[in-house]
Amino acid sequence: MKAIITVIGKDKVGIIANVSTILSELNVNILDISQTIMQEYFTMIMLADVSGATVSFDEVKQKLDEKGKELGVSIRIQNEGIFNSMNRV
Repeated sequence: MKAIITVIGKDKVGIIANVSTILSELNVNILDISQTIMQEYFTMIMLADVSGATVSFDEVKQKLDEKGKELGVSIRIQNEGIFNSMNRV
């Protein structure tokens, strides 16, 4: 199963490293990544394969939420199918 992960918040050192480390520890593969800085705000979107995760999707979501709170950024993960349905024109 593929998932879309978004990260938004004030830019600081280590955001990408922290998020990718959590995903690696959970055996979630990053398939594609795009990030940019808009003035002082960091934005990132990732396409990830969570089919090999060592924990449930809800646990991946919880771990990312905890890391987001620690970093002071918003991290959200959605199933790719749900994301596509919600964003269909």
